[in-house]
Amino acid sequence: MRPVHLSLAALLVLCTVSYAQTSSQTPSSTPAPPPGSSKPVPGAPTATPEEQKAAKEEASKKADSIPSPGEALDPHIKAGSEDDVNAIGTRNIGGRGLGNWYSTDWEIRNGKMYSMEIEKSAHMVTDPVVNEYVNRVGQNIVKNSDCKVPFTIKVIDSDEINAMALPGGFFYVNSGLILAADEEAELAGVMAHETAHVCAHHAARQMTKMNYAQIGSIPLIIFTSGSWTGYGIYEATQLAIPITFLKFSRVDEAEADWLGLQYMYKAGYDPQAFIQFFEKIAALEKHKPGTLSKVFSDHPQTPDRINRSEEEIATIMPPRPDYIVSTSEFDDVKARLARIENKRKLNDKKDGNKPTLRRTGTTNNDPNNPNNPSNSDDRPTLGRRD
Repeated sequence: MRPVHLSLAALLVLCTVSYAQTSSQTPSSTPAPPPGSSKPVPGAPTATPEEQKAAKEEASKKADSIPSPGEALDPHIKAGSEDDVNAIGTRNIGGRGLGNWYSTDWEIRNGKMYSMEIEKSAHMVTDPVVNEYVNRVGQNIVKNSDCKVPFTIKVIDSDEINAMALPGGFFYVNSGLILAADEEAELAGVMAHETAHVCAHHAARQMTKMNYAQIGSIPLIIFTSGSWTGYGIYEATQLAIPITFLKFSRVDEAEADWLGLQYMYKAGYDPQAFIQFFEKIAALEKHKPGTLSKVFSDHPQTPDRINRSEEEIATIMPPRPDYIVSTSEFDDVKARLARIENKRKLNDKKDGNKPTLRRTGTTNNDPNNPNNPSNSDDRPTLGRRD
């Protein structure tokens, strides 16, 4: 067999190709942890900490390109228009007229009626510290908005990343949203978006559109009067009335983006956090579908909506020396809420096969002590032999 002689250059080429092949076969991301090594994050049970970290990193890469407020400030903003942030509170956004037939009293009355239905079926967070904090953040945004109604803000004990505001100022924030936010400004951005739906009377305007549709169907109902067909057409026009309070058109969502950014900016928050949060949630949804609430994801932050929000930040918001990004109180409340969620899940008896852990409210752990309150129930105890 003839010996093979390789030159130095050929050896270098072979080494380079071998290294490139090895590098291409190496995973670019951290290898998946073994089954059972990751615990679900309270408030986002469908996503592991590794998946949340990957989503945050993906969102942070995009966040580098978000423009700063006032980067390309428009000097020709019309005073009192929807673009004039200095006129917030004096503008009539979505008021009564051809596009809105309903009064503020109607909005409050119907919003209250549906809020009572929500609170009958939903499990509410009753912790006073969490409720007071979330209410304070929300009321600060309302104070710096165009809304003309008082707000009632409560927290729903739900893992879904969601928030909703009914007409008339009845506002609900899911605990999952609070736990998914990394900064107070992110929470404020979502709350400002929902507040904008109320300020712009989107539910009343949706109802008005339905009224136009009902009026348009009258000739058809008259033509088929006295028949089951006519009755069926009338009933079909009534089915979507409650849905109008929660689901809005793409135009309404875009307007809520536009106004919500202004409200959080007016309240002192960094408007860039609004875009960062939605990009992070979108990335998390790609890693683990089902993380986002169905209602909240009906109109996702599409690239055109994000581009419009970036344009708004750069063109109509004057720069400020500082912004609120987060606070230590937010971190404390988030940790407190996580403990509440953990305790609820431990005590949840929906699955009888899972063990539960309950802790007594006393420091005396002696099971043989007759004064120990733990002896008053039927739980087994372990005593010490003499």
